[in-house]
Amino acid sequence: MCGLIQKYNIPGPRYTSYPTVPYWDIHSFSGKKWEGSVRKSFEESNPNEGISLYIHLPFCESMCTFCGCHKRITKRHDVELPYIQSLLKEWSLYCNLFAERPIIKELHLGGGTPTFFSPENLKILIKGIFKKADKAGEYEFSFEGHPNNTTRIHLQTLFDLGFKRVSFGVQDYNKTVQQAIHRVQPYENVKNVTHWAREIGYTSIGHDIIFGLPHQTVEHVTETIMKTKALMPDRLAFYSYAHVPWLKGNGQRGFKDADLPNAEVKRKQYEAGKILLNEVGYKEVGMDHFALTKDNLYKTFETGGLHRNFMGYTASKTQLMLGLGASSISDSWYGFAQNVKGLEEYQHLVQNNIIPIFRGHMLTREDEIVRRHILNLMCQMETSWTTEETHFEALPQVLERLQEMQRDGLLALTQNDLIVTEKGRAFVRNICMAFDLKLHRKTPETRLFSMTV
Repeated sequence: MCGLIQKYNIPGPRYTSYPTVPYWDIHSFSGKKWEGSVRKSFEESNPNEGISLYIHLPFCESMCTFCGCHKRITKRHDVELPYIQSLLKEWSLYCNLFAERPIIKELHLGGGTPTFFSPENLKILIKGIFKKADKAGEYEFSFEGHPNNTTRIHLQTLFDLGFKRVSFGVQDYNKTVQQAIHRVQPYENVKNVTHWAREIGYTSIGHDIIFGLPHQTVEHVTETIMKTKALMPDRLAFYSYAHVPWLKGNGQRGFKDADLPNAEVKRKQYEAGKILLNEVGYKEVGMDHFALTKDNLYKTFETGGLHRNFMGYTASKTQLMLGLGASSISDSWYGFAQNVKGLEEYQHLVQNNIIPIFRGHMLTREDEIVRRHILNLMCQMETSWTTEETHFEALPQVLERLQEMQRDGLLALTQNDLIVTEKGRAFVRNICMAFDLKLHRKTPETRLFSMTV
């Protein structure tokens, strides 16, 4: 495995979309085309399916230096209500495109720090959303909670509003690592919020653990997983730290590159963590995710219904996913659109009745087919091309690029399908890259992506 990681540990996308954002055709994109694709997708959606909403809540009280998300650092909480008003205005602009009242199947609060907002203001936000929408019969509402500022009242308020899933960012329990990433949170805080959520009745509690952090050792990763075992969250994200300090404004400059584990240490962290998670009782789901067999994410993976979008892996699929808030990305299935990142610009645009997008991409027929193959690989670890809807002209070149990975035992390839092997799971991003026609047609001149392993 060591030689394979050295060979395949190259910069590559995480494939929350295809085409990936750097390869969007922004020149032929327009707001009018985007709105048309939203209308089309909404009209085609099965009434029982509904739509998904991602709401970006960008505020944090302090900067975590491992984070690549768009955020605004402030301790002023008078920013909450004006921002909520902008979110509800943006939602209203989208609702104006729909011929009938929307049904929401999936809703996720991300950030930033959603629990920066008071429980009272979060209640105003969610109730405001549902003044113009209804809940699907089987809905899933989730949010990201910071263990240091998530209160029992936060958890109870959101539970009463329909939220049954919560994920807490743990990263690592070692004090030196926590200080390096500016995210000091005692184990006791994580224990409290996990127990509160379980007592209140949340059906899925998740923890996020990262390897490859500054000053982090194999022992730190092992210790973090063993402490996690004592709490047994229903699902875990165990993923590689994405070091992308060249991206403007992401804050990844609080430590030196030399402070990061080298490739060999990072490989050992990954292997030790994966083995230990399996021993503890977690099953691997897709890429970088683990779940107990009772969790809905694992059950959906087993039945072939797992989906992946800009919110990550989800146990339910909707054709239309709208992102509200500064920097949010939406997916109409026929196209992608991203909101402006600046908070003031975002609020100014929605106040002037303008859907606040600044770039996007409308998918071609080829894009749609390749996207389906990459989704199959990321969600089910296999794909096939036996029908006209799954065949594309450049397939022979893709199969040629896969030959060496097959010789390395990462996949099993036949004339009509591809199955990722157990050994190949760690390299699914590399396998997807073979399908990435945009990437191969125009090799990036500068570094765009984090390392794949």
